[in-house]
Amino acid sequence: MQCPRLMREELERKMLSPYGVWSAESKGRMREEPPCAIRTCFQRDVDRIVHSKSFRRLKHKTQVFLQPEGDHYRTRMTHTLEVARIARTIARALMLNEDLTEAAALGHDLGHTPFGHAGERALNKLFGNFKHYEQSLRVVDLLEKDGRGLNLTYEVRMAILNHTHGGPDDTLEAKCVRLADRIAYINHDVDDAIRAGILTEKDLPEIVRKRLGESHSMRINTITMDLIVNSFGKNDLIMSPEIQEAVDVFHEFMYDRVYKNPQAKGEEAKVDGILGGIYEYYIKNPDKLPEDYKKLSEREGLERTVCDYVAGMTDKYAVYMYSQIYIPTAWQIR
Repeated sequence: MQCPRLMREELERKMLSPYGVWSAESKGRMREEPPCAIRTCFQRDVDRIVHSKSFRRLKHKTQVFLQPEGDHYRTRMTHTLEVARIARTIARALMLNEDLTEAAALGHDLGHTPFGHAGERALNKLFGNFKHYEQSLRVVDLLEKDGRGLNLTYEVRMAILNHTHGGPDDTLEAKCVRLADRIAYINHDVDDAIRAGILTEKDLPEIVRKRLGESHSMRINTITMDLIVNSFGKNDLIMSPEIQEAVDVFHEFMYDRVYKNPQAKGEEAKVDGILGGIYEYYIKNPDKLPEDYKKLSEREGLERTVCDYVAGMTDKYAVYMYSQIYIPTAWQIR
């Protein structure tokens, strides 16, 4: 029997676009490893991310709304899964490497803080120059597996790092993830805002409703299809001018009406206090850090390590730790 990995690598050479990345030509890992007999290097990265602790924690991290009342609001986990599906749809249609695309999509937000972007801003004030995409790379390179990291391929690592702003040597698969991220969050965040009573469908700008569609699924389909049609056979990912204009208006509308909305963001003022309190406590009491973080602090320094620890917390765990540190425990006299 021929090695399944080699069969898949040969199939990629026949099927992928000239602009796609062949698994067999990956730039490799930071630490060399024997190849898997069954999976390509990018398939292996998908599995490593999905089985990681930081991936599992995404289900308890905020997407936009802090601790919403309801079971159907997005979390960082569901956002990640939606990005992965949109990105794979684009990659498949354009005959790019789906496994590379999926790995980058699943890993792109592993470094996100508790409480979403409010937590990111809080840690930026506390530690300085904190960016979630850089933290995502730090998670896969260093923090997972007790300091060994996941040892992912160069292409996946760079796609994770550059998923917000792009990089000088972006693959088309990396661009898939970056565009799928935006397509996913502006659409599912408006869906959550409507569910929360902050918006109605009629509040969306006319250009968005007319050009992209009147429903969540129609808008995603319109943008994705336009991107595929206008990018097919090209060494770039582009939308038509009409759809790009509507997407830009949509994005600006979401920032004005949702991401900066006092009703949606009313609880975020408390995030600075919660994360700031936890951060300062461990700076003053480094002996209270978990054992693996104590070892990390010897190599990385205390402030960097405390930042890593706080950034990795889920919303619920951060609230729990704050209460354990600062709120007196109830007791009874018998």
